[in-house]
This record gives sequence, structure tokens and C-alpha cells, in this order.
Amino acid sequence: MMMPIKPAADAEIEVDELPPQQRCLRVAIVTETYPPEVNGVARTVACVVEGLRARNHGVQLIRPRQAKPDAGEAPGGGGDEERFHEVLMRGLPIPRYPHLRMGMVSKKTLVKLWTLRRPDLVHIATEGPMGWSALQAARYLKLPVCSDFRTNFHAYSKHYGIGWLHKPIMGYLRKFHNHTQCTMVPDAGLRRELQALGFQGVNVVARGVDTALFNPARRSEALRAAWGVAPHDPVVVHVGRLAPEKNLGTLVEAFEAFQRLQPRARLVLVGDGPARRELQARLPGAIFAGMRHGEDLAAHYASGDLFIFPSITETFGNVTPEAMASGLAVLAYDYAAASQLVQPGLNGQLAPFGHSPEFLRQAVVLAEKDPAALRRMGEAARHCAEALSWDSIIGNIESIYGSLIDGRPLPSALPLRGQVLPA
Repeated sequence: MMMPIKPAADAEIEVDELPPQQRCLRVAIVTETYPPEVNGVARTVACVVEGLRARNHGVQLIRPRQAKPDAGEAPGGGGDEERFHEVLMRGLPIPRYPHLRMGMVSKKTLVKLWTLRRPDLVHIATEGPMGWSALQAARYLKLPVCSDFRTNFHAYSKHYGIGWLHKPIMGYLRKFHNHTQCTMVPDAGLRRELQALGFQGVNVVARGVDTALFNPARRSEALRAAWGVAPHDPVVVHVGRLAPEKNLGTLVEAFEAFQRLQPRARLVLVGDGPARRELQARLPGAIFAGMRHGEDLAAHYASGDLFIFPSITETFGNVTPEAMASGLAVLAYDYAAASQLVQPGLNGQLAPFGHSPEFLRQAVVLAEKDPAALRRMGEAARHCAEALSWDSIIGNIESIYGSLIDGRPLPSALPLRGQVLPA
């Protein structure tokens, strides 16, 4: 038997030089969307999961099975990895969003799962049926629980002819989030809006961007040539779902205003959705690139020159920092991510929220700039995006988890460092 070796009597241990003890948590994350599904919520949840795993926390990811080949474990499975346990539940297609699925799981199933494998905290990323069951199970087991407010379902309702559901939807969301101990939102403007509507425990947690993936270095002259544009022809890019809630009529008008001064400009739309056919009829000269992923998506961003995003239903709008990280100037409304990141005249232009005439005027302002000026704005946009570290954001989430588990007051939100730019 090996005997422990005792240090010499005169040995000194420099305690201050030892690394601090990290507190490793077991977190259950419940979400109804996750990659390879393509949307801002899925990408953000994946970044949180990977960030927590990188910090050596145990993550139990509970999500709907996306397709028959989707590998996963039955509820209560042990998992192949000690620090990552994925549980797939039954899912049903969401009306009008067939590429997404809402999870179907009972409170009883989750109570059994979490009794066998009890987490320190439950983090509910989406407010659908799976999220509701998770909330009920967490409360039954007296587990700390936090949530995200990620999608403006209440704002979407008016775009699908069900505006009369606005009040009941908002009532459900308020009840849902007020039963959690903390609701995380991406910016202070949304926090003020929700607090005015009676939401409690709202805390700002900024969102980051993968600046290695979304990078000006991914610009592809071969891709631009495939679009039929010359090296100095301006390319306007839009990335997002082609659907009524994205305010795409204003996108069309803004591009037409831009093109009147820049006749060789081309519009590239990345994404798909129910409005695609109508847009193709209105924009016969546009490039409809469809769904793109990973490095291919990043190349589509970086191969443009200007990003136009007229949506007025975002909770944050991940595409804004992705475009900026790719070196594009941005035209958007003054809210959500754009209000925090875009400095008019430096890295893009803003219009007052929902004011379409001013949005079109700002498109003209950008069209009047020469290519070198637009390129300098894109460089400033990249500089801003480089400050959006996911590591610091995960650290903020980690602090919130610790406060909820220990019953301490919630920490102050970390500032979004990209807000402050050099003059």
C-alpha cells in the first residue's frame, strides 16, 4: 500500500497562488428549440449550454425530439457523459412553424426524472407546454427555477389575425414568469416594458456573439460572383425568417430606396418562411439563399456590405450582432440589440421604433455614402461586436444561479460592453 507523503516541516504553501475552488452546479435546462433548428433562441440556448459545460457544470438538457433519427435517451436515462445528460421528449409541429416542435411531457414524468437525478436548479428557456410542465415539477420538488423571456409571442399574434389573443397570451406569460424566481431578458428596454406589465424578478442578461465564426475574413468573392455582383457592387443582406411578423414590407421599400441611388445594388435574403413566394414576386432581382448554417451562414453575412433589419417583434435580435461581427453596417429600428450596439453615423443608422418613413430616409442616407465610408462603418461594427464576450455573459448567468440556490439577492446585470465605442 502506498503511504501518503508528508511535506517537509519547513515547506511553505503559498495559499494565494492556489486556484480558487470552483462551485460545480447541476443545471436542468428545458427548451423547446435547439440546434440544428435555426433560430435565435436555439443558437443562444446552445451557447449557454456549451458555456456552462466549459466551466465544468453538469447540464441536463431536456428538449423535444426533432426527427426520427434524432439520437437521445429515454426519460431517466443515465447519459454517456457524466457532465452532460440529454433527454429527448415527444414533440409536435407548431402551427405555421412546421420546422419547430413544441415539447409534450407531463409534470409526473419530470418529477420522476428529477427525483432520480436531482438538479441544483431548473432553467426554463421557453414558455411552451414543456416549459409549463417543468415549472410545475420544479415547484413541486421545491427546486430553484429561473426562466428566459425570449420570444414576443404576444406581439406575433396580431400578424396572424389573432390579435384578440394578445391579452390572454400576455396573462399566461405573466403568470408563467412570475412563478419563477428570476426572468432573464436581454436588455433594459424589455425589462422596463415587462415590469410595467406586472412582471416580477426581471433581470438583464446580455447576449453574446461568436466572433470567430462571424468574421469579416469569411467574405467570399466566389460567393459574390455566384450572386452576379461585381467587386464594388453594394450587397444588402437580410437574415431571418421570411414571415409577416418580420415587417418585410419595410425591407422591400428600404431596399428600393437604397437601389434608386445605387442601381447596381443587390438584395440577398437568407432564411425561409411563408412570405417567401410573395417576396419573390415583389423582388424578382433578389437572391433568395434559403436556410444557411455555420460557416456557410457566416460567409453569406460577410460577403455583404450592409445589413437591413426592419423587424419590430424581437426580444433581442441575434442577427444584429452577428451582422456587425461580420463587418456590416446595420440599419435597424432603435430598440432591442440595435439600440445597444448601433451608433448612428459610426457603425450604422437607426430609426425611431416603428417609424417607417424615417427608416426609409436612413436607407437613403446609407445609399449616399461611398464604398469606402460604408466599409469604415462595417469596421466600426466589427470593433463593437468584439466586446460581446460569451464568457462574461455565462459568468453573469452563473452568478444568478448561485444567488437563487443560496437564497441571496440577485446580482446586478453585467453591462453590455459593446455599448461604449471610441469617438
